[in-house]
Amino acid sequence: MISSTQNPKLKLIRALQGRTKERRAAGAFLAEGIRLVEEAVNSNWPIRFVLFDETLNERGISQVTGLRSRGVDVEEIPTSLMRSLSETESPQGMLAVLELTHLQIPTSPNFVLIPDQIRDPGNLGTLLRTAAAAGVQAVLLPPETTDAFAPKVVRSGMGAHFRLPIVSMGWDEIQHFCQVAGQQIYLAEMEGRSCWEADLRQPLALVIGGEADGASESARKLANEKIAIPMSQNIESLNAGVAGSVLMFEVVRQRSMLNA
Repeated sequence: MISSTQNPKLKLIRALQGRTKERRAAGAFLAEGIRLVEEAVNSNWPIRFVLFDETLNERGISQVTGLRSRGVDVEEIPTSLMRSLSETESPQGMLAVLELTHLQIPTSPNFVLIPDQIRDPGNLGTLLRTAAAAGVQAVLLPPETTDAFAPKVVRSGMGAHFRLPIVSMGWDEIQHFCQVAGQQIYLAEMEGRSCWEADLRQPLALVIGGEADGASESARKLANEKIAIPMSQNIESLNAGVAGSVLMFEVVRQRSMLNA
């Protein structure tokens, strides 16, 4: 059992809870909770090590047994240490350090999400979770968007990270990527064309702007068309997570009608 707060594994976890550069330097990120660890295992995601404490429920204990049978490095720590490491109000007694790898983007993707200047971890996690559910084939992260592998984003994504290629790119790279894939770039904007009227069946990249300032000037320059969600005049706007979810499933709706 690990009992020292100075243990190298605990020091690594604290570093991974911090800034993006720490995660990139270590080549790792955190997954907290039984469900996220299960998602990682089911996706055959490379696991560096797992920590657990005595509060683990039966489902978690079964997970520990399965991990050990796979040869994963699993160690117990005191509950007090787990609580000090956890960033949730009710720790589930399990924390994993995973390798920071990226899924491969499929050839000729026809549905890509670009969360631009999304700085709220919950909103980005919601967008990633919805993107996975809507069949988005890749998520391209521009420079001003928060790190998709930050702990709060990973928790909010609820396993989306293990299903979606998520790649950080500069705007020149994004432009080249979309051109090669033959994608139209649609920007979510209040003054845009109604999304019910836009043709979203063609290969496209959907840009969702940030909560405070909307999309960046770089995104605006690349956009081929602006689209909006028709709303009651009494409502100013939706948050980025909700707006992006509505628009992604409008793409799904239009394409399902095409294939019907």
